[in-house]
Amino acid sequence: MVNTIYGLIWVGILIKWGDWKNWRKYYPTILFFILGDFLYMYLLSDHYPMWRYVPSPGDEEAGIKNTHISFSIMAIKYPATCLAYLAHFPRHGFMKKTLYYLAWVIVYFANELVDLHFQLIRYFNDWNIWWSALFNSAMFLILKLHFHNPLFAWIASAVFVLFLWNQFDVPSTVFR
Repeated sequence: MVNTIYGLIWVGILIKWGDWKNWRKYYPTILFFILGDFLYMYLLSDHYPMWRYVPSPGDEEAGIKNTHISFSIMAIKYPATCLAYLAHFPRHGFMKKTLYYLAWVIVYFANELVDLHFQLIRYFNDWNIWWSALFNSAMFLILKLHFHNPLFAWIASAVFVLFLWNQFDVPSTVFR
């Protein structure tokens, strides 16, 4: 049930603020965003997770698991984020750009606080809300970078992933 509510909220954001007319312009960045989560799911989710989504009681009764929730986030939240965040990013003014960027980081942070409050997310291996805040801060910068310069975004992502990999001492056994 909660997963459906989240999905409807993000569909509402997509309809209200998403730049549907120019969706092709954002498509590579949407795929980049989704691919990052697929890599996390494949490499870490089962063997060395940082976090896992916990279905609400109604969702659990319907057989919904972490993977279903993750896929719904990839299918709904990520495209909505890219189509709204990138489309309305201010063109001028350092302060405007900074506040806009921070607003999106705060939206994702607040979303995760709600998840924590209702026990819809569980952390593992020393991950916590503050690591998520750092991750989201880097993620929104890298999404904007990818929109304008994909190669630099891939490099920045690799550097950030290596930092996290070392910080959390991820074992090489995740490569299977």
